[in-house]
Amino acid sequence: MAKEHVIVCEVGPRDGLQMAKTIMPTATKTRWIAAIAAAGVPEIEVGSFVPARLIPQMADTAEIVRRAVLLPRVVVVALAPNLRGAQDAYAAGAHRVSVPVSVSEGHSRANTNRSPMEQVAEVGRIVAWLGTQPRRVEVEGACSTSFGCSIDGAVPEANVVRVAEGLVAAGVDGIGLADTVGYGHPAQIRSVVRAVRAAIGDKLEGLHLHDTMGLGLANALAGLEEGIRNFDASLAGLGGCPFAPGASGNIVTEDLVFMLESMGFDTGIDIERLVAARAILAEGLPNEPVHGAVSRAGLPRTFRMAA
Repeated sequence: MAKEHVIVCEVGPRDGLQMAKTIMPTATKTRWIAAIAAAGVPEIEVGSFVPARLIPQMADTAEIVRRAVLLPRVVVVALAPNLRGAQDAYAAGAHRVSVPVSVSEGHSRANTNRSPMEQVAEVGRIVAWLGTQPRRVEVEGACSTSFGCSIDGAVPEANVVRVAEGLVAAGVDGIGLADTVGYGHPAQIRSVVRAVRAAIGDKLEGLHLHDTMGLGLANALAGLEEGIRNFDASLAGLGGCPFAPGASGNIVTEDLVFMLESMGFDTGIDIERLVAARAILAEGLPNEPVHGAVSRAGLPRTFRMAA
């Protein structure tokens, strides 16, 4: 009997690197992304089209996208906070544009200098412009700070639903809920996922989780039990948002894959090759702290990939 499939999107080259203290060389980043793809990761968020003066680690994103789209069987995702960024992502050849829309007012102002609904309107402009282009590019609405904000504190569930509904009306292909600062807990994950799904149905696709409070995998499990089958994660648990004080790393891709495959879900990812890709990361960022239980303990003798 075929196992149920779960999509894992690697966001290390974007979310993982944007907070790094040093800049990974373009050539090393290219090899790292190729190694992740060779491990069978189906989607990779390779960078963001933001001003280099704000996030210098992303200055080479256009070149990275141009190289990444040459890799076979990989959906190349780029983050773009505005129409200009989306146009640059399109020109570079990205398959999907992820547009961040913060649910909390404070983070939205810090991240995009717009209110949440002003950013929703910007997403509408992006969708409209891409709709005039000859090549089809998907647009994902990424609802940042859906489970709490280090600037504003608690985020009302109704506000998450309002932003999600606005993004659907703006024409996005799908929506992901992001625990940008890692404040969420399993009961909250369940509640927000249920509320948003009740409002927008299967337009809700994925979760982007951080491990600030050590609840990242527990939150992923809660999402799984609520029917989520698409998760972002970062190799070695790198990550954080420069505009969200206190945000720390994403859930560890290797550990997420281990959990999913151990539970009988099929990810299509070779976990040993994925762990081996950490060597290129260490080469490119030798002083950056890394995380992960699988890399530390090794795969247990009981582990079997989902058949």
